[in-house]
Amino acid sequence: MKLKYPVAAVLLCILFNACVVMSTKKYQASVAERDSLANRTANLETEQSRLQSDTARLHHQVADLNHEISDLNHQIADLNQRIVGLNGNIADMQKKYEGLNTTYNATTSKVSALTSDLQAREARLKEVEDILRKRDEASNALKNKLQQALLGFQQSGLTVDIRDGKVYVSLADKLLFPSGSIIIDDNGKAALKQFAVVLNKEPDINIAVEGHTDDKKIINLGQIKDNWDLSVLRATSVARYLTEVEKVDPHRLTATGKSEFQPVDPANTNEARAKNRRIEIVLTPKLDELYNLITK
Repeated sequence: MKLKYPVAAVLLCILFNACVVMSTKKYQASVAERDSLANRTANLETEQSRLQSDTARLHHQVADLNHEISDLNHQIADLNQRIVGLNGNIADMQKKYEGLNTTYNATTSKVSALTSDLQAREARLKEVEDILRKRDEASNALKNKLQQALLGFQQSGLTVDIRDGKVYVSLADKLLFPSGSIIIDDNGKAALKQFAVVLNKEPDINIAVEGHTDDKKIINLGQIKDNWDLSVLRATSVARYLTEVEKVDPHRLTATGKSEFQPVDPANTNEARAKNRRIEIVLTPKLDELYNLITK
């Protein structure tokens, strides 16, 4: 505030008035007024100085605040850039998550399907194992029955054993046929009769009659040309006797000839050849239930 000129005017007025003769009372009043004005002027100047100091301080504070604001604006800009980057990262992570989630769902579905399939296979395997166990039990029971029924013929070249879940009844050719013949003799018929008693009590057993010969070539046997003929005709003779005489259901039975090509003893001795000349009757429990399981 510019107060110097009004003060000068007041002083001029006082000097001018001083030239005028005034009363003591007025003079004292003027002096008092002058002193009051002087005090006010001093106060105003002090106030002016204080205000100027405050103004400078405030300008300095404003400058500091502007600097802080500028720094904060830079920080805000940096944070905004970081937010943009983080948003990009979040978007990428979201895509990765969605991809992983899709893969997880697909894998979970596949695992679930494989688990269900495995459980189904395990259940089928258990059923198969149960059927095979029952087959083995049935085969053992059948073997015991046949051994009891054919006990009197076991010294004449008859054996009963189990191979691969099947019961094999092996009858030496001398037990059934005269040498070089396809006609069953009385001893053979007696053995087959006892054998048929067991077969007719076991309707769920399939029967395969296999004819086997040794490796000696056949000479002068009329209509029998070779070992193939002899093995087949002997097998059909046994099959025909069982079905026609002993009334075994022919639907259960097959007859085949193996000739000399499945020997039980490959040695080149008379004893080995005698073992190889045989009729094998292969008994197999019907496994329709097992076949149904396998072909599901």
